[in-house]
Amino acid sequence: MAMIATNTNFDGLLESEKLVIVDFWATWCGPCRMLSPLLDEVEEEMADKITVVKVNVDDADEIAMRYRIMSIPTLLFFKNGALVDRTVGAMPKSTLVDKIQANL
Repeated sequence: MAMIATNTNFDGLLESEKLVIVDFWATWCGPCRMLSPLLDEVEEEMADKITVVKVNVDDADEIAMRYRIMSIPTLLFFKNGALVDRTVGAMPKSTLVDKIQANL
């Protein structure tokens, strides 16, 4: 199950041996609502390889500003605590899986 990030706990959530996918979203964002269930499915299927962290941009604006999030949904991919990739916008599940596989 995805972890919820706040301005105070975010950095600790990036410390993982797995690929960490940070989902920047908001309740009012239609494309975010389309991507979220796909990300949940993939997280369940690949639980041994990935961790998903959700950042509500309305609640954790400091994190969104730090990573210059201009559009949502935005996914950031972290490996060993370092940012290795990013995507912007909703996508089909197959594209999401391909992106994850490329960053493992």
